[in-house]
Amino acid sequence: MTASTTLRQLSGLPAAPSRLSESALILVDAQNTYRTGVMQLSGVEPALDACASLLARARALKVPVIHIQHDAGPGSPYDIRAEIGAIADKVAPIEGEPVVVKNYPNSFVNTDLDARLKALGVKNVVVAGFMTHMCINSTGRGAFNLGYAVTVPANATATRPLAAPDGSTVAAEALQAAALAALGDLFAVVVPDVTDIPD
Repeated sequence: MTASTTLRQLSGLPAAPSRLSESALILVDAQNTYRTGVMQLSGVEPALDACASLLARARALKVPVIHIQHDAGPGSPYDIRAEIGAIADKVAPIEGEPVVVKNYPNSFVNTDLDARLKALGVKNVVVAGFMTHMCINSTGRGAFNLGYAVTVPANATATRPLAAPDGSTVAAEALQAAALAALGDLFAVVVPDVTDIPD
């Protein structure tokens, strides 16, 4: 069986990723909670390394970088007042890089992210981070719905196994592939590797 024609193709949307030099980098929820414990993701460290590589390139190109940090309150796995909710040291913000705190999977909901991007004149966004099926999915779709051209590098994202409706387990690799395929059907240009995004 061959893959179906994508909605992007049918809609005449670009198949190539936006250049990093013409984009803003949005790093979503690159938090310590995903590195260990109950929320640890499959392949999280290589994905963080890919995020760090992308971040270094964005800084060298002097393009806007915005960090997203999820807060679910004190004592939660997303407590930004604690080490578990802190942004991972590999991709920690530096001076001048804003951190947008969110409470929903879509980074645009009840935040000033859209206003920040519009103030910078941004049209293209590169979205990386965690989790692929949740906040990358929701933020990518949210950006598309607001008119941004979205690029997602697959190797700078990761997820975890989930229970299927029939009680079986959906492997992290299967969920990762399905989530990225769903994004790539319309909402984003999904590339395998951060190196596939040209400067």
